[in-house]
Amino acid sequence: MIAARKLRSDRQTLAETLGEDLAHILRRRIVANGTATIAVSGGNTPKLMFDHLSRQILAWDKVTITLVDERQVPMSSERSNARLVSEHLLKNNAATARFVPLFENVAAASKLPTFDAVVLGMGDDGHTASFFPDGDNLAKALDPATQDRIVTMQAPDAGEPRLTFTLKTLLASPFIALHIEGDDKMKVLEKALTPGPVAQMPIRAVLEATHPVTLYWTP
Repeated sequence: MIAARKLRSDRQTLAETLGEDLAHILRRRIVANGTATIAVSGGNTPKLMFDHLSRQILAWDKVTITLVDERQVPMSSERSNARLVSEHLLKNNAATARFVPLFENVAAASKLPTFDAVVLGMGDDGHTASFFPDGDNLAKALDPATQDRIVTMQAPDAGEPRLTFTLKTLLASPFIALHIEGDDKMKVLEKALTPGPVAQMPIRAVLEATHPVTLYWTP
């Protein structure tokens, strides 16, 4: 469910708001636990936020960063989410953070602790993470009883085969942000908030869960 909405007038202000909120969560978890772990999404939307987050002052050497999902491509590919994070987040102050990729690293990524924060995006088709309509492993990815933390996914609109953390794993985080931009994405979200099959718009699985989600949006 969407428990809070942080709506901003422009992309830069939204990036600063989300980046600073995440930095606050990471600092708090480091104080309480000694370490912090965050899972982020790829795509163009988070680039500005990554840049702002990378400049935040905190004990980055105690932070582990991973991906919500990933295409099964090497980091040399322009389609790699790991490459995106490397270029836009693992720099400035955040250069000392530990990064755990998913591609060819599933065993290690599966052993990460519960995420202290998760940043989700959403596609025009209503997918989030790699929960795609008509995904071959969608039922397993959304199964609240699954014991798997990462599953593979192939779907007609997914492009390359994917890897994704399961819904159960993501919802275990105490903080989940849904970061979207533009009027078109808001229209998709409004549709997803109406009753309908989860398989047609998998973001509904997140929105219909009892776990609170904070929406970050700008036109």
